[in-house]
Amino acid sequence: MALWQGRSSRKKTGGRYRPFRNKRKHEISTEFQFSVIGDSSIKKYKTMGGNSKDRVMSAEMVNVYDPKKGKTIRTKILTVTDNPANPNYVQRNIINKGAIIQTELGEARITSRMGQTGTVNAVLIS
Repeated sequence: MALWQGRSSRKKTGGRYRPFRNKRKHEISTEFQFSVIGDSSIKKYKTMGGNSKDRVMSAEMVNVYDPKKGKTIRTKILTVTDNPANPNYVQRNIINKGAIIQTELGEARITSRMGQTGTVNAVLIS
């Protein structure tokens, strides 16, 4: 099922908007593709204006920033320990922005959007 990013057919008050045109192809969103823990793989996507985005499909390494030392260290992701977006993502080892992951350095919170930037960045919290 395609996700549509056009105007809603309802107003804030609950009243109905009369459609003045049909749906357009550029208003269709992409399907959800989750980033998981595993061998690193990245997909390239074309966007409007001839630009492109990199989407992380799976990752095994993360760039972790340590605020105490002021340094960024590349380390291995062990598992997902908490995910406020959806508790089910913890069982499936899905990583997204805000997820708490266990690394070799300790627990870290993901700060990057992997579907937009193509990199996995995190901040050490313990």
